[in-house]
Amino acid sequence: MSPSDQRDVIVIGGGVIGLAIGWQAVRRGLLVTVLDPAPGTGASHVAAGMLAPVTEVGYAERALLRLTMAAAQRYPSFVAELAEATGMDPGYRTCGTLAVAMDAGDVAALDELFGFQQELGLPVERLAGRDCRELEPMLAPGVAGGLLVPGDHQIDNRRLVAALLAALTASPGARLVRQPAAGLLVDGNRAAGVVLPDGSELRAGTVVLAAGHASAGLPGLPEPVRPPIRPVKGQILRLRLPGIYRQALSRTLRGLSRGNSVYLVPRADGELVVGATVEELADHEVTAGGVYQLLRAAHEVFPLVAELELVESIAGVRPGTPDNAPLLGPTELPGLVLATGHYRNGILLAPITADLVTDLLATGTLPDLAKPFQLDRFVPKRVVELSRIG
Repeated sequence: MSPSDQRDVIVIGGGVIGLAIGWQAVRRGLLVTVLDPAPGTGASHVAAGMLAPVTEVGYAERALLRLTMAAAQRYPSFVAELAEATGMDPGYRTCGTLAVAMDAGDVAALDELFGFQQELGLPVERLAGRDCRELEPMLAPGVAGGLLVPGDHQIDNRRLVAALLAALTASPGARLVRQPAAGLLVDGNRAAGVVLPDGSELRAGTVVLAAGHASAGLPGLPEPVRPPIRPVKGQILRLRLPGIYRQALSRTLRGLSRGNSVYLVPRADGELVVGATVEELADHEVTAGGVYQLLRAAHEVFPLVAELELVESIAGVRPGTPDNAPLLGPTELPGLVLATGHYRNGILLAPITADLVTDLLATGTLPDLAKPFQLDRFVPKRVVELSRIG
């Protein structure tokens, strides 16, 4: 490859994270190649598209909450920019989320969550069961209580990915290479590009590893900078609300029934997404047990699901880290940047991840918001003899 073909950035991975980074980096004037044999077909394709930082807040995840709240605030302008660039509607809906509980134990769990949300000053309203049914009349009669979160919204993940793919491929300075990375190219003690399956090389000043659950398995990746990613399988269903029931559910519904959780995400076109299992597995098989678990839990909070057409059952693999927060930023190997490990928040975090990583690529400085999510929180910083890992 001639020096004129040298790129500023190679992004390994064409899911929602890699595509968003690639598009934003091109908008900042960088020459970018995104590498993926089948962009947009992994976990990004399977996801439900919930944008729910308040509903999904975790007790030990305050730094992650700051990141997810920033992501939710970024979404309206991000989708507006994407729609303007492509003429496509990414399917962003500001419908809010209703979380409901079915019995006394579920109500107690919801009350505990509500107390934590209040302590953090998050916008949430506690509702009695009758109030929940007034908002959503098709709920099960036994709903005992709930939480209304008006700022937790949704996006159609498949339309989002399609728009990102269109925006990237239409951008001058961007290339999409539909091949896998056969290995990381390390030259002169720094990441210098990737090796393709035929042995040829693509070179760039910086390599961004955004390959989801496959990030840890990249050949040629030095052990000191190998991200601790584990695969977490999720099965999900897509149902169809017929015309007479098109408005049967007006907002995202999260249900808690006998300790089992489920979510139902209604699309404007009548699709209803039901998910999702959380399994410490790496396969993509849809199982009878997984489908039964989801349908049973969904039926307990929203009985209409028994009458709906089952359009699709599908499984994907999320990238989990030891603390289930993403890995963002530079590594001890110069030229290698991580943007992976987003677990269940990949769709939500895509715009803010793209902003943060692009800032790093353009300025050489990692924004403060990203600093809690660097690799050194798992591997203490130390002096590494790069000659040994090059």
